[in-house]
This record gives sequence, structure tokens and C-alpha cells, in this order.
Amino acid sequence: MFNDIGPLELVTLIVLAVLVFGPDKLPKVIQDVTRTIRKIREFSESAKHDIREELGPEFKDFEFEDLNPKAFIRKQLDNEDLGLKEIRNGFDLKKEMAEVTDAVHSRDSDTSSSGSAGSSGGRIDMTKKPETPDRDDRPPFDADAT
Repeated sequence: MFNDIGPLELVTLIVLAVLVFGPDKLPKVIQDVTRTIRKIREFSESAKHDIREELGPEFKDFEFEDLNPKAFIRKQLDNEDLGLKEIRNGFDLKKEMAEVTDAVHSRDSDTSSSGSAGSSGGRIDMTKKPETPDRDDRPPFDADAT
């Protein structure tokens, strides 16, 4: 709850509490605060127990932490019944992306990034260049077009 409070901030809070409540009333205030926190915890635990009893035996493994969407999804993905761990462990995203990249660049997957890829610095020229016809070659003539 207070994981991000540093030592300087803690000392500041203590000094502020002593100034606001005074050294005489501070122990009484601390007792009241701890008693209130204890009562809130007891109330929440009893409410959780009542809800579990009302849900019945079919929800025996229900945890209130599962109501958090991240925790619920993590629990479902770690479930051994679905076999998702084997799928997730068998899938290497970097390898798959390298294979797709090699396929796009029309390279063999075993010679990727190790051999010579041509004189263009490893890049393939994908632009279409018009072929220059020889002097004797005439473009095709379409009699129906004229």
C-alpha cells in the first residue's frame, strides 16, 4: 500500500503528525487508527466468508483476486487442462518473424544474414524496371486497337 514512500517522506509524515496532534494525543490517535484498520480487515474477511458460503460448493476454488481481469486471465492461461503452456512454449516469435522476413525477401532461412545477399548491400530491388527493347524488336502490334 505504501511501497512508494521513501525515508524522507516518512520522516516528514511523522513530524507533521506530531505537530498536528501533539505528543500527548499521538499515541491515542495511533491506537484508534490501528483499531479502525483491524475492524475493516475483520469486516472484509467476514464478508468474503459469507459470500463463499452463499455461493455454494461449486465455487469452492473461487478467489476474490480473480475478479481482477489480469489475475483472471493469467490464471486461465496457466491452466494445465487447456494445454496452452505447450503451445506458448513451442512458439518462438523471433524465429517466426525471421522466417516471415526471409520469405518476404525471398531468402533461404538457413542462409539468412550470413551469406552474401548481392551487391545491393543485402537489399533486393523490388521496383519494376522497364525492359529496353532491342533495336530489331518492335513492340507488339494490335490490329484491333487501331
